[in-house]
Amino acid sequence: MTDERKIQISLAIIRISTAIFFLVWSLRKLIQPESTQKIFSSFYFMEISPIFSYIIGIIQTLIVLAFMVGLFKLWTYGGLLGMHLVSVLSTYERLLNPYESPNTLFWAAVPALGGLIALFLLRDQDELLTLKLGKANRTQITD
Repeated sequence: MTDERKIQISLAIIRISTAIFFLVWSLRKLIQPESTQKIFSSFYFMEISPIFSYIIGIIQTLIVLAFMVGLFKLWTYGGLLGMHLVSVLSTYERLLNPYESPNTLFWAAVPALGGLIALFLLRDQDELLTLKLGKANRTQITD
């Protein structure tokens, strides 16, 4: 197996597993909007309505699904990276105190952030199992 093929497989694994990780969080906004309201209140100091939770959940789910299949890489990889960066920064107090329960769990977001940064930097090389919108709006699977 060539080094190029290994890179392609590695990037696809990171992209797909990261997308599944974020899909859980975006769908939670649709399934449990009250949980999203509590999170926004605690970490972003904003009161939101259940409707706002649904809107955010739909938008994030669409971004995550486009990211999963490698569409609009600059926007989806960058958008997910930006959203997650804000999320990680909003939990900095818990990250600075990792040994108080349940703060250790917040550290799972740090390697996810690292993976998103790597994927964003290597987005042009991430082609395995991605969709490309071709001419005449035909979709191609790249493998």
